Amino acid sequence: MFDGVRFYWALCACSALATGFAVYRLFASLTRDRFVTDTPLVRIRSAAQGYARIEGRAGVDGAEVLAAPLSGRPCVWWDYKIAVKETDSRGNTSWEVCERATSVAPFSLSDSDGTCLIGPVGAEVTPTSTDTWYGDSQRPVAGPPQLGFIAELDHTYRYTERLLAPGVRLSVLGELRSHAEERELDEDTRTLLDSWKADQPQLLARFDADRNGRIDAQEWETVRAAAAAQAQKQADNSRIQRTSVVAQPTHGQPFLIAPLDGAQLAHRERRNAWLFLVGAVLLLVLTVWSIDKLRVLEHAALAASGSASY
Repeated sequence: MFDGVRFYWALCACSALATGFAVYRLFASLTRDRFVTDTPLVRIRSAAQGYARIEGRAGVDGAEVLAAPLSGRPCVWWDYKIAVKETDSRGNTSWEVCERATSVAPFSLSDSDGTCLIGPVGAEVTPTSTDTWYGDSQRPVAGPPQLGFIAELDHTYRYTERLLAPGVRLSVLGELRSHAEERELDEDTRTLLDSWKADQPQLLARFDADRNGRIDAQEWETVRAAAAAQAQKQADNSRIQRTSVVAQPTHGQPFLIAPLDGAQLAHRERRNAWLFLVGAVLLLVLTVWSIDKLRVLEHAALAASGSASY
C-alpha cells in the first residue's frame, strides 16, 4: 500500500505541475493571438517607430545569406544542437546536449515598399526546415544523410539543425526602430547641451525659472528634457535615410518570426490555445483523480490499522 500512496503522490504532483504549465502556455498563446490580430500590417518604408507587424521576403539581395554551421546549406538564420549518447551504470542510454548555438546576425526583409533589418536575438523563430541526423564525430562531416531509428542505434552523436531559408516570405512582429537611433539621439542631445552651456546668458534666459542667476537641479532636468526633445525633432526632420531594424520589444510584447502570413499565424496561436486548454482540463481531471485515489488509500490504511488494534 505504501508503494501505491507514493505512486499517486508522484502522479498528483506531476499532473499538477503539468496543469500549471499548460495553463501558462494557454495564456501565452492567447496573448500572442491578440497581438497578431490587433497589430495591423504596415509597409516597411512608411511604418512608424514602435511595435509593428511586417511581412516580406528574407535576404533577397543575398548579402546576408549565411552557411549553416552543420550542413553548410544557405540560410539567413540558424540554430543547432549537438547531443552525445551517454550510457549509465545500468546500461540505460540517453542523449546529453554537448553543444548548441543560435545565429545573431541581422538579415534583411524586403516588401514592395522598402527594406529593413531583422535582429533575431530573443525572437521566437518558426524555422522553414528542421533536420535531425546522426554521426560518430562531434561535428558532422556532411549534411543530413541518415534518418530513422537504425541510424540512432548505430551512432554516438545526434545533430539537430533549424534554418530559415533565404527568399522565404516571413511575418515578423517586433519593435521597429531606426538603426543606432538611441546612440545617435544621445550624441545629439549631448551636443545640444554642450552648445547651450557655452552660452550661459541665453541658457539662464530660457531655463532660470526663479531668476536667481543659476540653474538648479530641477531646472537642469528641464534643460535635459528640452535638449532631448529638440534632438528628436531634428532626427524626425532629417532627410538622411535611416535603415530601420525590427528587434526584441523593450516592453515585453511577443517577438515572432515565422514563414506564415498574418492569418496563418493567428490561426496557429488559436489552435495552440485550444490544444493547451484541452490538455489543461485533462491534466486537471488526472490531478483530481489522483487526489481521490490518495483519499481512498488513506481510508483503507486507517481501516486496516483499526482492525489490527482489535
